[in-house]
Amino acid sequence: MTGLCDGRVVIVTGAGRGLGRAHALAFAAEGAKVVVNDLGVGPGGDGGSSGPARRVADEIVAAGGEAVAHGGDIATTGGAAGLVATALEAFGRLDTLVNNAGFLRDRMLVNLDEDDWDAVMRVHLKGHFLPLKHAAAHWRSEAKAGRRPVARVINTSSGAGLLGSVGQGNYSAAKAGILGLTLVAAAELERYGVQVNALAPAARTRMTEQTFAGTMAAPGEGAFDAMARRTSPRSWCGSARPRATA
Repeated sequence: MTGLCDGRVVIVTGAGRGLGRAHALAFAAEGAKVVVNDLGVGPGGDGGSSGPARRVADEIVAAGGEAVAHGGDIATTGGAAGLVATALEAFGRLDTLVNNAGFLRDRMLVNLDEDDWDAVMRVHLKGHFLPLKHAAAHWRSEAKAGRRPVARVINTSSGAGLLGSVGQGNYSAAKAGILGLTLVAAAELERYGVQVNALAPAARTRMTEQTFAGTMAAPGEGAFDAMARRTSPRSWCGSARPRATA
């Protein structure tokens, strides 16, 4: 049976848990080869472990798919460049980048430390920019060499970035910045065969299940769980020619 993403190579950042893991598994189930990136940090960015990324990659391989783990810090130039290089070295190409990595350090504005502001801006906004920059440089080179790609970028914003969220000034500002970055990238990269979109998901993950405990509470047995982690790569695999959208 042919999958929607057969032959495609996909990078997913923050793919060790939560929505990132759901993205990675969904792509793999549709035939994509996946680079699973995750630093393995805690919900507030503390610690670090190669375990989460490796476990998801192993899960994909055990199910008959192809995946490699990447534990680099994508909010650094070296980590982001290495992420793209890992896809090219392991699978010979790159087709889709899903920017998903992030964590929370929630505080009311009067209690929000500069370090907490900088850390959240770094992982969400800079952590979107740098992988996008290095992936785009690769796709531009391909296009200029006469190999125009059909590439996709999916950036992860949030309802907090669209509407604001009390106690999440740093997170809301970073997620709003991702929307602006998406609009610019969509306009700049269309000429190279790259379509760039942003989404604002809502799901029960370790980032939301305590912060929004009431909203994210699981329903009773047999009821539809609207906040369960689900994802579909149907429009992310590049079956249509790209257009600039965000």
